[in-house]
Amino acid sequence: MQSGNGRARGVGDGPESSGERQQDAGAPSRDAAYEDPWYDALASGWGELDGAGMPTPAVPTPREERSGAAVRARDVYVEVQRSAAFQEVRSRYRRFVVPGVAAFLAWYVAYVVAATTAPALMARPVVGAVNVGMLAGLGQFLTTFVLTWAYARHARLRRDRAALELRWDTQELTREAQGGAS
Repeated sequence: MQSGNGRARGVGDGPESSGERQQDAGAPSRDAAYEDPWYDALASGWGELDGAGMPTPAVPTPREERSGAAVRARDVYVEVQRSAAFQEVRSRYRRFVVPGVAAFLAWYVAYVVAATTAPALMARPVVGAVNVGMLAGLGQFLTTFVLTWAYARHARLRRDRAALELRWDTQELTREAQGGAS
């Protein structure tokens, strides 16, 4: 028989006798452990060894107190987020994405509504076996590719350089806040 933690248990293992193993039916077992199916001990860093054979240090929780350098580095990011350059990059992003998403969703909803409410219109032949519904469906794919190209072009021409400069400035300010180590 195996216990909940994956270790094999046999008769006579440990200090417990078979009489001690019998408990109340309503009482929880001492050795029954809650197993979280999403918890991965190795991914969390528990039980791993570093290169020197010592256990790896625990990952700090987000709520733990941080050192002065970490607090200053966090302040750098907050300062950059409040800067006019960052706000300009974000507003350029929003000015492209919000209308693009709205137009694409309107086009998609119009396609679905037309397909369900006007099947005769969608079944109208255009060329041979190709009908309006097929062309509208292919138009959905074409619109996706055109929007992807337009987004990449907009990012390259209007945001990437400013975002790269912000990233560079942020890294330099963070290094200064942490004591000038480069």
